[in-house]
Amino acid sequence: MATTLLQSDLPGLTLRHRGKVRDVFELPPGTAPGLDPLLLIVASDRLSAFDVVLPDPIPGKGEMLCQISNFWFDQTAHLVRNHLTGIEVASVLPAGVDPALYARRAVVTRKLKPVPIEAIARGYLIGSGWKDYQRTGRVSGIALPDGLQQAQQLPQPIFTPSTKAAVGDHDENIDFDTMVKAVGADLAEQVRDATLRLYAFARDYAAQRGILLADTKFEFGTDADGRLYVMDEMLTPDSSRYWPADEYRVGTSPPSYDKQFVRDYLETLDWNKTAPGPRLPAEVIARTRAKYAEALQKLAGISVD
Repeated sequence: MATTLLQSDLPGLTLRHRGKVRDVFELPPGTAPGLDPLLLIVASDRLSAFDVVLPDPIPGKGEMLCQISNFWFDQTAHLVRNHLTGIEVASVLPAGVDPALYARRAVVTRKLKPVPIEAIARGYLIGSGWKDYQRTGRVSGIALPDGLQQAQQLPQPIFTPSTKAAVGDHDENIDFDTMVKAVGADLAEQVRDATLRLYAFARDYAAQRGILLADTKFEFGTDADGRLYVMDEMLTPDSSRYWPADEYRVGTSPPSYDKQFVRDYLETLDWNKTAPGPRLPAEVIARTRAKYAEALQKLAGISVD
């Protein structure tokens, strides 16, 4: 049975960060000699939209997100290093904590130095990229051909970094030169190359299953030796736009496996897209959960009850 977790509580472990969806805990030194320092990352059932955390959880969402991420980390390990250690979650939980609550929604990872940039690959013109293109003819400083329509496939995938906003703030698209100034040319080029390589692999894999990967966002970090890893979540419906290929039409925003369903509902409300977020009707919660479950089954072959 799926579990529901709005906020994790792990007595004895140091809470390092509580993000929009994930809670990150420090693991004590000596947990795994040779791999320290380590983190325990927990995917809650919180849902954010327009960079605001909504008050209602989506039951089992964190478990589904974690399983999708783990699937993609495994599939792409030959392309880019990732933060997973393979250490069993149950072995690091404090005494008295029910391991069933965390088994499918948490991972033990390396502690890395985050690259302070959202690494976004776009294969189609949608979302903030479409809005930027309508206004300027460019996306993150990249000039695109005239006359493109909403949701149209781009001539080739593009890398469009953005700033990483704090909870409640909005990410901001930046150009590559701005990223270079922030993190250095060598690291910026490594992140861009890894982002486009991962996107191309996932796009081709998803296409074989009747799904278009419109765009996706990666998080990267470096270890003490400066080596690059992909981390946090990967190619989930929270960080990506997945579209059913048989329902795709140029010129309109296609139906999706991601949280666009929630965004579309929120757009009907008189809400200024700042905290606090509005409550979600039971039907919206149920249909959103079904979208996550469908994505997990179609992409990773994992069915949930």
